[in-house]
Amino acid sequence: MATEIERKFLVKSDAYKQLAAPSHFQQGYLSTEPERTIRIRVANEKGFLTIKGKNESISRVEYEYEIPVAEAKEMLSKLALPTIIEKNRYRIEYKGKIWEVDEFLGENEGLTIAEIELDSPDEQFNIPSWIGKEVSYDIKYYNSYLSEHPFKGWK
Repeated sequence: MATEIERKFLVKSDAYKQLAAPSHFQQGYLSTEPERTIRIRVANEKGFLTIKGKNESISRVEYEYEIPVAEAKEMLSKLALPTIIEKNRYRIEYKGKIWEVDEFLGENEGLTIAEIELDSPDEQFNIPSWIGKEVSYDIKYYNSYLSEHPFKGWK
């Protein structure tokens, strides 16, 4: 069984942009039920199908498979729930760990979130200066939530 252990943070400055070039992502959801989130993603002209289980604190079961990009694009246009998430992702190595910074576009423009995957829930790690408040336990910062409740509509 594959397990994802991830912490999420808001980003308080754009200093991360000097550290990596972005990749463009498009993703949509076939299911956003907490027990089984099913995502289709196109990233760097590759397609992916990802199935995630229910969150248990900052951990959850995750399976990801590469699929033909043409099929991923077709699923996004014909099967995905509205709203398709668009974002630029920056992958940044910082003191031995990889931070993924997602700069959201479209209906979620104005939101920037950084994620770090860990080997265990209690793993210690260094936090870059451009990282702000932790939002790991706040569902509204999950991509599946943003697909149904875009950031531009928040009050």
